[in-house]
Amino acid sequence: MYLIEVKRNGKYIYDGAVALAVQVYAQKNLFLGEDMVFPYLTEPLVQVGRYQNAREEANLEYMKENGINLVRRDTGGGTIYLDMGGVNFCFVSDNTSASADINFDQMYAPAIEILKELGLKNVEKSGRNDLHVDGKKVSGGAMNVVNGRTYSGYSLLLDIDEEKMEKSLKPNKKKMESKGIKSVRSRVSALRNHLDEEYKNLSSIEFAELMILKIFGAADRSEVKTYELTDEDWAGIDQLMAEKYSNWEWTFGKSPRFKYSRDGRFSIGTLDITLDVDDGIIQHAKIYGDFFGNQEIRTVEEVLEGVRLKEEDLLSALSSIDLSHYLGSITKEEIVKLILE
Repeated sequence: MYLIEVKRNGKYIYDGAVALAVQVYAQKNLFLGEDMVFPYLTEPLVQVGRYQNAREEANLEYMKENGINLVRRDTGGGTIYLDMGGVNFCFVSDNTSASADINFDQMYAPAIEILKELGLKNVEKSGRNDLHVDGKKVSGGAMNVVNGRTYSGYSLLLDIDEEKMEKSLKPNKKKMESKGIKSVRSRVSALRNHLDEEYKNLSSIEFAELMILKIFGAADRSEVKTYELTDEDWAGIDQLMAEKYSNWEWTFGKSPRFKYSRDGRFSIGTLDITLDVDDGIIQHAKIYGDFFGNQEIRTVEEVLEGVRLKEEDLLSALSSIDLSHYLGSITKEEIVKLILE
């Protein structure tokens, strides 16, 4: 088993998008003859599942105001909030003989054993891909199989910034109601609360280091087999970043077709904008309201159609016409804010 860390020129990179690119690059290009383990920590980040609608799952306005990035991973599952309080591990294995359910059990088995050693006596796998302690989630996992290789991983919630987590995520209310859950905050718990006293003051980096040693059954780092990413590897990783993980089309264009409305009250009256969006692009726009305009509002609707649901693109499109002829004193910035809030 090889350890592969997100390090470049000897320095750790705490960017969850780069960590994803490293893992996917390795899955497709590195064949070391043994399993690979990828630990990583990240600055605040919201990670959506491959098949999720990012705009419906994440509070993009709050995230922008607070410098929280968004990335879409290659595996399915739900949306998670990550920051330096979480310790994350991903694995690439050539063993695909087991079913997905059995693989989740196999993936979590070492983690459960280690966490019990550290004091979490009641930790257990819950549902398909979570770990719970006393009924609260302390870890979530994901997995897929590509070209005969299993790519899996989980996040261990050592500490939780409850406010940022709750404000960044927009959980499915029907799903939560069906499980009797009142809020995101009420269904998760920090691992630190359950650790034995000797481990309670560990930093995230120290906790990650402890997990690495236990996963490898090593007394110190000299016993951990490590692969260091080469310049050639980083060239491929940089390409993946450009094509996917820092690319708008991958992050938002993967969103399924959806229709939604936004309404607001302005000095000229009410404004209701309904959009039909597919692959992150506005297919049809309809504007309603009790405002007075000098020209047909259909012109504004047509300007919005075919535009990506992205602030810069929307502002650019609306700049092509004189909005005062249609919506009086309402500015393009106000319209874009209404659309994206």
